[in-house]
Amino acid sequence: MKPQFLALLAAMAWGFGGYFEKKGLHLGQIPAQVGITVRTLVALVILGAISLPQLKTLSGAGSKPLLYLVIGGGMVAGSAGMLCFYAALKGAPIGQVMPIAFTAPLFGVVMGLIFGGEPLTWKLALGVFMTVGGIVLLTAK
Repeated sequence: MKPQFLALLAAMAWGFGGYFEKKGLHLGQIPAQVGITVRTLVALVILGAISLPQLKTLSGAGSKPLLYLVIGGGMVAGSAGMLCFYAALKGAPIGQVMPIAFTAPLFGVVMGLIFGGEPLTWKLALGVFMTVGGIVLLTAK
């Protein structure tokens, strides 16, 4: 499958998932961190089953790549990001939370430009500008 199509599917999954997560948190009066724990446990079971045949690749990966995954995925995105996202879902309308929370690509672009040596093209700059403009439009009162 094309990466762009997979990215669209990811966006759809996160958008639809955010709706159901918000409903679950509010209907059950569930604290944000408990909601994240449920989400993570379910994901762990599913992803663990899917990943089982490839887990042996970890032993040859080296410590630096694993450290990047632990810090970036486990601590920053997986824990801090999710705690903030769930607390925001619990406290504000989904139409305000989702557009702001999903500006994540902007921060990824900035990291790629600054640390990854990726080029800044006019298309990229225009896309970033349009994304920020859309966020402002959707969240301004």
